[in-house]
Amino acid sequence: MFNFIIRSKSDLIRVINEFGFVPFFENSIEGFSIEEHIAPECWYHNATGEWQAWEWKGPVIRETGCAYGKFFEKKACYISPEWFPDFANFRREGYDFDARFDDGLAPYKDKRLFELIDNNAPILSKKLKDIGDYKKGGNKGFDTIITRLQAQSYVVISDFVYMLDKRGNPYGWGVAQYSTPEKFMGEDFKRTVYSRTPEQSYERLLEHFSKLFPNTDINKLKRFLSK
Repeated sequence: MFNFIIRSKSDLIRVINEFGFVPFFENSIEGFSIEEHIAPECWYHNATGEWQAWEWKGPVIRETGCAYGKFFEKKACYISPEWFPDFANFRREGYDFDARFDDGLAPYKDKRLFELIDNNAPILSKKLKDIGDYKKGGNKGFDTIITRLQAQSYVVISDFVYMLDKRGNPYGWGVAQYSTPEKFMGEDFKRTVYSRTPEQSYERLLEHFSKLFPNTDINKLKRFLSK
């Protein structure tokens, strides 16, 4: 099924729109990643030192409106706007965050970070760590909590922003900017995320993945969807 080569940002956008789910790195499903299907010169160009696949992340998110975050096996993945509401409904088990916390299914440290993001979205990771005092001698567990909130689909990476030097030139790696799906994707997401039961969303996801990977053991697909 995944018989293609990504040679440009346009190729990547086409693949996201076609398949709905595109993990960035190699994972437990063989062949299901950008890493395994990208032209070598776009992964890392030896002559120029460019990492094009990394540089495409921000533009792809902005141009498609897709969700991006550590959604599977603690690894990054693009999910199209068409499929993210069902994915979020399943991973959230039908709960918005406040309801999850009120039912005792989320610890206070998750609530604190979630509310910092929700109240300041979109917010760069550097600023988020500053206002949340996630530094030496301050609050601990930022990486663990932010990864969990992404896996549960309460938080997404809404862009990657490059820092500028004194001359206004970008440098270094793009810095992750966080938001909630409700604020990043807007009314379309809020209207559809809980329109089905979590069980119905799960069945749709499993059917979709079964079509993408007809030769993969169904239990392996179930494990992957749940991680």
